[in-house]
Amino acid sequence: MTTYTCAIVGTGAIAAAHAEAVVRSAGRARLVGAVDVQAERATAFGAQWDVPTYGSLAELLDAQRPDLVHLCTPPGSHLALALECLAAGASPVVEKPPVLSLAEFDRLRAAETEAGVPVATVFQHRFGSGAVRLRRLVAEGVLGRPLLASADTLWFRDDDYFAVPWRGRWDLEGGGPTMGHGIHQFDLLLSILGQWTSVTAVAARQARPTDTEDVSAALVRFESGAIATVVNSVVSPRQTSRLRFDFEHATVELEHLYGYSDADWRLTAAPGAPDVLPAWTSEPADTPSSHTAQVNAILDALDAGRRPPVSTADTRVTVEFVAAVYASAFTGKTIGRGEITEGHPFYGSMAGSGVPWLDTATRVR
Repeated sequence: MTTYTCAIVGTGAIAAAHAEAVVRSAGRARLVGAVDVQAERATAFGAQWDVPTYGSLAELLDAQRPDLVHLCTPPGSHLALALECLAAGASPVVEKPPVLSLAEFDRLRAAETEAGVPVATVFQHRFGSGAVRLRRLVAEGVLGRPLLASADTLWFRDDDYFAVPWRGRWDLEGGGPTMGHGIHQFDLLLSILGQWTSVTAVAARQARPTDTEDVSAALVRFESGAIATVVNSVVSPRQTSRLRFDFEHATVELEHLYGYSDADWRLTAAPGAPDVLPAWTSEPADTPSSHTAQVNAILDALDAGRRPPVSTADTRVTVEFVAAVYASAFTGKTIGRGEITEGHPFYGSMAGSGVPWLDTATRVR
């Protein structure tokens, strides 16, 4: 059995989920180092997880030569850190959102190709058994043609949440709940329904002290002919994360908050349709969505000599979708897939040519 060495950069709250995923890999992976700009936080993390800490990523890479580096830092630092990992031959495992723009993501993909070292994005909701089962049934045609879907991320973040300096900043976080909160739900939706073709969206700053939006809503069309709505919010007191898929033969629903198990899914067969319940209750066994589930999938891929999930090709579909939501919301136009390319205002920044509620002096933030 190959044991892969892993390091963690950024020891804030989400780092614990990454560390736990490595520790729970049954010896297939082990932690060999951690880095944080706050020395005291790094020291505490190192003590908790029995791992050495280093003053910089460069020191860690030189000392440990890890196979995988989990980037758990604020979004604005992801690209530079990922490029540093690739140059050292280490595979970055990047938390969402992976970068701040399509331009940055294409830089990352070019560096990945040049280095010959794969990059993975953390979208752990793809790896719960419910999602794995649903993708299989869709691919096999068991549920019939997809007709209608929705993805709602209705969360609540108070004003104090945005007191953290990098939050709510276009130049540091890349966007609001479209970029950093709802991305998990609609990434899962996109992974189920396949390629999207157009987006018509709105976004607004309703209540929070932020430069970015605090709500957005989009109408999405897919190559299959399916239509979906996507709503993202951080102003919703009753929090929930919901997905619904209406197929010819059944409705499949998921409701949870920050992670799901099989118990959170529900299937309703269409009247007179073929009996799809036996297929829904078949393998795989219940695996909750989690960083552990994705890390295990990454290790499986490495063992098999395959590119680890979620690949940059997969992730670009989602990052382009985010850019299209902002472009449509801020221009009032429907945005087609492939429309945002180099030279387009929304290629280099999710804020594009300007955010309606910001004056000229603050638009660059």
